[in-house]
Amino acid sequence: MKARWCRYTLHFHETAITSRSVMHDKTTYFLKIQDDDRPGVFGLGECALFRGLGADDRPDYEEQLDRLCRNIEEARDIDLIERPQYSSIRFGLETALLDLKNGGKRIIFDTPWSRGETAIAINGLIWMGTAEKMMSRIREKLSRGFRCLKLKIGGVKFEEELELLKYIRDRFPKEQLELRLDANGAFTPENAMARLEALSQFAVHSIEQPIKPKQWEAMKKITAESPIPIALDEELIGTSTLAEKKELLSFIMPQYIILKPSLCGGLSDSNEWIDEARKLGIGWWGTSALESNVGLNAIAQWLSTYPLTLPQGLGTGALYTDNIPSPLFQPDDVLRYDPSGTWDLSVLDRL
Repeated sequence: MKARWCRYTLHFHETAITSRSVMHDKTTYFLKIQDDDRPGVFGLGECALFRGLGADDRPDYEEQLDRLCRNIEEARDIDLIERPQYSSIRFGLETALLDLKNGGKRIIFDTPWSRGETAIAINGLIWMGTAEKMMSRIREKLSRGFRCLKLKIGGVKFEEELELLKYIRDRFPKEQLELRLDANGAFTPENAMARLEALSQFAVHSIEQPIKPKQWEAMKKITAESPIPIALDEELIGTSTLAEKKELLSFIMPQYIILKPSLCGGLSDSNEWIDEARKLGIGWWGTSALESNVGLNAIAQWLSTYPLTLPQGLGTGALYTDNIPSPLFQPDDVLRYDPSGTWDLSVLDRL
């Protein structure tokens, strides 16, 4: 086999703001694996480095990609390829090999969704901004038929966020609109409960990561006492062994976990998270980590192997001005795949 990688920069239509960072663009990496026995056939994966989040953001990231490519070319068998240390590279390798195995047609899993027969319900993502800007974004999502919105909070005054939520709920009761919140660790152990109490009056479905990760005792207490169901997100990043996964979930006992395969150890580790969550009665859903359409497609196909009952966080394909043209499309509040559509992979020409 032959393996190559390339760097690609995606640019946001609008500045993406969370309580943690301000982003104008995002660098990602594509991994291409070819089999000499099948000329013209290649598997494509995305190594979606997320700078500032997780353990992958290191100076030797591209050296690790070089090492992986050498390892692939020297391996006599796919099973002998060394498991990458970095989570996002592991995700890129897993999906590129699955794509190659299935004929190099960007079919990672053959499911009713990838055959264009079904749709995946998704939430509408509302980035932080001024109250006026967020309200404008909310109106736009509602006009497109979204019935579940995820609001990033913690970046403006808390009182303004309460006013915004009141405005939404006065017009759209919970029967019409599900509200998810994502604090990205913006609260503190000291103020979290008071804020959760204030937010609970708006019939919030769940809130992601109210405090920063690695504060297990505080998170356990918050989860047990919060009037709003707690979803762990960043808390999962960097937890690599099965024993560690079991310990984290059984200790904190969140109501939900949110899985980003690029940050949670790839598809194999994400499957472990789901298995352990199910044993404990913990709900879950999947979401992208701002990948291009290449990674988004792989995550959607992976999710479509499960019986999904909740909207998934897959509405990120339209965030960029220069995303990879693909058969993915979003009619209203669902994500679909058109198997008769085409991929424009001209960005890979230099590979």
